[in-house]
Amino acid sequence: MTKIENTIIARFEKGGERFEILVDPKLAYDYRTGVKKDLNNVLVAEEVFKDANKGERQSSSAIQKFFGTTDVYEVAKKIFLEGELQLTTEQRRKILDEKRAKIVSLIARNCVDPRTKTPHPPQRIENALEQAKVHIDAFKSAEEQLEGVIESIREIIPISIEKIKIAVKIPAEYAGRAYGTVKEYGMSKEEWGNDGSLVCVCEIPAGIQAEFYDKLNKLTAGSVQTRIL
Repeated sequence: MTKIENTIIARFEKGGERFEILVDPKLAYDYRTGVKKDLNNVLVAEEVFKDANKGERQSSSAIQKFFGTTDVYEVAKKIFLEGELQLTTEQRRKILDEKRAKIVSLIARNCVDPRTKTPHPPQRIENALEQAKVHIDAFKSAEEQLEGVIESIREIIPISIEKIKIAVKIPAEYAGRAYGTVKEYGMSKEEWGNDGSLVCVCEIPAGIQAEFYDKLNKLTAGSVQTRIL
């Protein structure tokens, strides 16, 4: 069971009243972000407080008035939905660092410099985020924030999201081994030659073109044939 000193507060304020619940930091974050689907073990105390730090409970009449119920779990659901969750300093730092790294990785993978058609190095993307003073939201996934972040750094570095189509031909002796990998890269228009070779088209983010070629070359001992369409 989580100790009281290791809890954080989820808070909802309305009509001059404050409603707070004490929750487990990790489980509360997981529930708020949709990773955890239920409130099992999220609440450290089955109480709704007016001031959790002081241990001052909220009145039943105020809870009923604003939530239409005094069931602590129903109240908690609304607090999570409409209120705020106070993360610990260390928890927030760790989450933001992880999301920032994921966003940088996604940009490097999916975006290119439209002038050269080559991906931006991660450090250049990091520098652009710093220069643009990009705000990372701890409660939104990296994918949800990607478009907004790209718009924020577009004035700092030329950038665009691009995909390319690549025709691929794999010799028969390597086709079976390489098939699963090629499929992971968005394979379409799959055709098998009379000699057992595999011909297909893959549509991939422009930023992973080098990764794609490298992997296919390793799987086929350099005998793969590719052509950008």
